[in-house]
Amino acid sequence: MGEIEALFAVLRRSADADAVAAIERLVREAPDRALNRINVLDFAAHHGLSEELTIAAFLHAARIGLFDLSWNVLCPGCGSVLDATATLKSVQRESYPCSLCAADCEPILDEIVEVTFTVSPRIRHIAAHDPGSLPIWEYHRQIFWGSAVDFPEEGIEALAEQLTLDYVELPPGEKAVLSLQLPAEAVIVLEPVTHSVYFIEVGGEPTRERQHISMVFNKVQPLTETQALRPGPLRLSLDNRTEMRVLPAVWVADSRLHEIVSRRKPFMTAKRLLSNQTFRDLYQTEMLDVDQRLKITSLTFLFTDLKGSTDLYERVGDLDAFNLVRSHFRVLLDIVAAEAGAVVKTIGDAVMATFPTPDRAISAALRMREAMSKLNSAHGRQDLLLKIGVHEGPCLAVLLNDRQDYFGQTVNVASRVRSMADTTAIVATDSVVQDPHVAEVLERSGLRPAPREVVLRGLARKVSVYEIPYID
Repeated sequence: MGEIEALFAVLRRSADADAVAAIERLVREAPDRALNRINVLDFAAHHGLSEELTIAAFLHAARIGLFDLSWNVLCPGCGSVLDATATLKSVQRESYPCSLCAADCEPILDEIVEVTFTVSPRIRHIAAHDPGSLPIWEYHRQIFWGSAVDFPEEGIEALAEQLTLDYVELPPGEKAVLSLQLPAEAVIVLEPVTHSVYFIEVGGEPTRERQHISMVFNKVQPLTETQALRPGPLRLSLDNRTEMRVLPAVWVADSRLHEIVSRRKPFMTAKRLLSNQTFRDLYQTEMLDVDQRLKITSLTFLFTDLKGSTDLYERVGDLDAFNLVRSHFRVLLDIVAAEAGAVVKTIGDAVMATFPTPDRAISAALRMREAMSKLNSAHGRQDLLLKIGVHEGPCLAVLLNDRQDYFGQTVNVASRVRSMADTTAIVATDSVVQDPHVAEVLERSGLRPAPREVVLRGLARKVSVYEIPYID
């Protein structure tokens, strides 16, 4: 058995069979382009697979060496990749400049950092393993732009040719001169390797006099310049002072270019991966650096706690109580994973879990409540009385006690909301219940949340919460 066959045999023992079969076909049969920076959500949709099972399969595949993970900082405006690293620990800068959009981008985990997978070179060598060998338009597609930009599968070269006045592949240390005719519309000189951009604002009366622009590419910082010129002849001098080839192209910045880069599809964010149970299980110690404080604009927290667990140990004895509590944990952890969440930690008999969206958390809470009812019925006693609180908001992803954790007021509020819950009603905050997808979940379940204003310890203002009743 060869190495690839052996690795896929291992993968089949730990991941969904359909997802593994699709991945194996991808590795063996797909063109090179399809194996670079794979958008897992798009892959799952294309093959009719469960997103969660597909994410888990790719994570297991990466762990055993079939793929390499890449954490890519994106510009939210144009979708270009501003930085690509092998670990989230390397995302250390406070902001990343995008020359094309003339903006600084803060690496927020639920908006700007994507996670992709590329086949390992020891499994199959593809052109993108040596980006310097890629043709210019494939470099744009596979390296410069992120996986969310929805390029057509075929015809990108012809489309790019329509939008460019001229382009050149310039080896290290080389110079070139392009002579071209400026149209009466905006033009951009874009160099995707160094991310250098020259904006040419073309206006006024046409001229026959030759106009001049010089661009010097270096590895210190990307060039960003703007100049107003008139329609007419242009002499563009290019000087590559880097140790790699550069690929400057002169683009007509009309609606066609905007339409190409504005077409987007869903992609896997760093936030979603950090809230994935399989990822936490496989990569627990490899997520963040101790000094990192990465922002998340919206994460949903679910806290649970067993009411009267001390009395439970006294009432039924240590062994029976331990087995009951362990059964309760097993059920809760399975539900969290099934709803695309992850358990951050357990504290005594309490669970802290995160979910990428509020509706996932509410669905998990409802399932937890029902599961505890079934466990109690099976034992003939109401021993497992579960308190559940849910809250959504911004937070920081941090490393605490060698564990990826979360910090901020949202976490504090979620924990205190849990303390207000009784053993029949789930308590959720206004930001959760007002989510339209949560409303759909509650409507399908025939549940009508009851609002009230409460004061939480440590907060000066009152907080709107909702009790989601239990219907037997």
